[in-house]
Amino acid sequence: MEEQKTSFDSLNDVPDDVWQKLSEKIIYFGHKSVGYNILDGVKDIIKDNPKIKLNIVESTDAAAMTPGTLAHSRVGKNTEPKTKVDAFVKYIDSGIGKKADVAALKFCYVDVGANTEPEKLFMMYESEIDKIRKTYPELTIIHFTLPLTTLQTGPKAWVKKIIGRPVYGFLENINRYKYNELMRAKYQDKAPILDIATIESTYPDGTRSTFEVDGKTYYSMVPQYTNDGGHLNEVGRKKVAEQLILLLANM
Repeated sequence: MEEQKTSFDSLNDVPDDVWQKLSEKIIYFGHKSVGYNILDGVKDIIKDNPKIKLNIVESTDAAAMTPGTLAHSRVGKNTEPKTKVDAFVKYIDSGIGKKADVAALKFCYVDVGANTEPEKLFMMYESEIDKIRKTYPELTIIHFTLPLTTLQTGPKAWVKKIIGRPVYGFLENINRYKYNELMRAKYQDKAPILDIATIESTYPDGTRSTFEVDGKTYYSMVPQYTNDGGHLNEVGRKKVAEQLILLLANM
């Protein structure tokens, strides 16, 4: 018979034995600035929930990673996603792939702009991740959808609409949407996905932050979750962090 799995929708639903199992895992997370926001959110949650025992350390030294470690590091350069993939692969091959139980690579919103080709970017990511999965079959990869940004507002945005120029955030979030749809189509129900785009675009009441172009609906970041239009503030980071911890618990 297929094993029945319990899904936890709230941190309060997670029993002590699951937190104990999580404290025995080694996790590696490659990221840039928004990743620090998420990890700050994880620290916020751990502070409020002492049963969650994860030691957050910035390191790529596999030898120093012990059970209960959430290790992380910067990878590559912003706006150059291939450098991030290359760095992630290098760190996995340096020993993390054989030591860690879970690993994840997150792109930043600046890695996809108005002129990015989402299909080309996803094919590059998919190819390298598939190589990692074949080389390290015991390593679980968590996939992240691309973060979003808010839409430009104010007088400049109004003028752009009048003269028919794209408002900042429209083309960028459309390309992020296209990439995220490819991510979901490939990995949904097959591998763990932290759908950061859905989290960032969902208001506390469950409605979504949307915009339309040519009759099609796309998504943008909820303004209340950021102070600068892209990075997560205290409210936003905690929402994303909670879902990351629940994803780890549900694994």
